[in-house]
Amino acid sequence: MANETVVSVMGNLTGDPELRYTSAGVAMCRFTVASTPRVFDQKQNTWRDGDPLFMPCTAWRDLAEHVAESLTKGARVVVVGRLRLSRWEDDKGEKRSMMQLDADEVGPSLRFATAKVTKLSRSRADGFTPDVVPDDPWASASTERPASLPQAA
Repeated sequence: MANETVVSVMGNLTGDPELRYTSAGVAMCRFTVASTPRVFDQKQNTWRDGDPLFMPCTAWRDLAEHVAESLTKGARVVVVGRLRLSRWEDDKGEKRSMMQLDADEVGPSLRFATAKVTKLSRSRADGFTPDVVPDDPWASASTERPASLPQAA
């Protein structure tokens, strides 16, 4: 992973994520994030929409299944991943290229919404199974400081 370009994109899903499986049984999910910047028009002294960016994204394995199960068209998301340039030749012999994002992390944006996170635990060798984790140390963590802490020598 050295020398890869890592980027973060925030925007809205343009459609429902499309979950597929490769012939080897590996989950793959494709989705597109639309991100439109707000720019200030000094001549009219107002804000307006800038040029939109439509970023095709691909998630793999467990992340792919979680994206497909959790997100729908219009959801505001944050995607972190690695840029990948694909090059090919079309039917007419013209060279084509496309930038896309191989997603490492995908989550809902909480700027204008709330979300309920369900922690998953690995219970089988073939994947994750939803489960309530009773021994979660964060669920019962105390906010009180210990009465005495060891002093540095």
